[in-house]
Parts: sequence; C-alpha cells; structure tokens
Amino acid sequence: MTDTEMILTRPWQLVDESVTGLDLDPVHSFAMDDTLCEAAAKYVNSGFVRTWVHDRTIVLGIQDSRLPSIEKGIAQLMDDGYHVIVRNSGGLAVVLDAGIYNISLVLSEERGLTIDRGYETMVALTRKLFPELGERIVDGEIPASYCPGRFDLSVNGRKFAGISQRRIRGGIAVQIYLAVSGSGSERAEVIRRFYDTAVRGGEVRYSYPSIRPEDMASLEELMQQPLTNQEVTDRIHNTLGNGRIPLFSWGAQEEERYRYHLERMKKRNERLSR
Repeated sequence: MTDTEMILTRPWQLVDESVTGLDLDPVHSFAMDDTLCEAAAKYVNSGFVRTWVHDRTIVLGIQDSRLPSIEKGIAQLMDDGYHVIVRNSGGLAVVLDAGIYNISLVLSEERGLTIDRGYETMVALTRKLFPELGERIVDGEIPASYCPGRFDLSVNGRKFAGISQRRIRGGIAVQIYLAVSGSGSERAEVIRRFYDTAVRGGEVRYSYPSIRPEDMASLEELMQQPLTNQEVTDRIHNTLGNGRIPLFSWGAQEEERYRYHLERMKKRNERLSR
C-alpha cells in the first residue's frame, strides 16, 4: 500500500450535503470547507469527507471576476438561469448543477502531506470509487476544458473532473468536482459562451481557456451506464468507511467559525449582486 493510499484508510467523519446542498447558496460550501480546515488541525491522522451538490451555479475564479466585460458575461449567465458567485480559492470558472457531485477531503496540515500528495490522494480515491474505469482515469491537463489544470481527470482525453486545494490555519481541503450525469459538452458550452462575452472590450491579463466542448464528458457518458448521486454517496461510504462513515458532530465553536467564514464569502460576492 502506498503512502497516498494509506491516507484513505484513516478514520473519517462525514458531512453529507449531497441532497441538502441543492437548497443552499453555494457560498455556504466555501465557508464550510474553511471551517472544517480549522477543525481538522485538531484531528491528526483522521479527517473529514464532505459531499456537496448545488443547483445551477457558475463559480468564477478571482481572475474571471476582473474580465473587461464581466457584467455582460454575468448577465448572460443569469439569463440562462444560473446563479453566479466568486470562489475564495484558485482556479477559473466551473459549472455546478444537480449532476455535478463535489467531494472535499479535509485533513490536518501535517508533515509530509505536500500539495502534490494531496492531489494524488484524491486521484487514488476517484479510481477506487469508479473501478469500472480504474487506471483508464488519467490525471493531466485538458487544455481545452473549462478550469484546466495539472490534476484534471479524464478518460480517452475527455475531462470529467477537476481537483483544487486550499490550505488555511493548519488544515487542508482537497476538493474535486465530478461530472456524474448529464452532458459534459453542454456545460462546457455555457462557459465557452461566457468567456466569448466577458473578454470583449479590454485587456485580459491572464490566459483564459479556449474551450472545446467535446473535450468534456460526464461519468455516465464515459461509463455508458446511468449513475446517480446516491450511488456515488454509497460508493464513498463503502470505500472510506467499510459501509458507513460516521457523521461529524457540529459544535458551537464550529458554528461560530462558520458564521465568520460565511460573512467573508458574502462580502467577496457583494459586487456581483449590485
């Protein structure tokens, strides 16, 4: 067993918002992960797994929010029925909807748990969750996808997931979005159109992706069989908890820190709502 695989055998506590998250503002999730990062510092050699799903939201990167025609880009997304927020971590625009399943592995920032090792742990978990694809799952940038990065996950050149990482106050949140169901190319087209509109009329100071929608897919498209969010939740229980992961008991201290982080996320997004 590799060091990365050994991380997955640790005791986990679950925060499951794969259903309840559909009724929550997505800024909640970024506040939640920051809160759990702080709590994780007290749980050496264990960790939290949080599952979350939000409906019809575009999460922009900080750089995206500074595009020359960002107001027009956001208006277009809203006309298409999407809520728009800006994340508090790195990366570029991604789609959230009922077919996108997100997992956060939250661990204490201990010695040896490097940035690369954090990413590799999530890659290993994904391969275990979907043995039908197994080693066909490749990590490496898919340049013509939305939010391209070194730890994109793909099968036959079609991206179905992206991994990000956030480290604060002694904790690490390794986050993955999994396109479980629906059309990967249709989601990519939404982001492609957003960039076409938002980059017009001024200087763009970063390299935004030139998106080719056919380079993205969902797991059910790649597996050629139906796949539900509940099935993914069941697979997580079986993979990380031998059938059942115990729920994390939320306390007054976590509630206080959550309120703090939520207010910070709301302030970050005030400009978008004006």
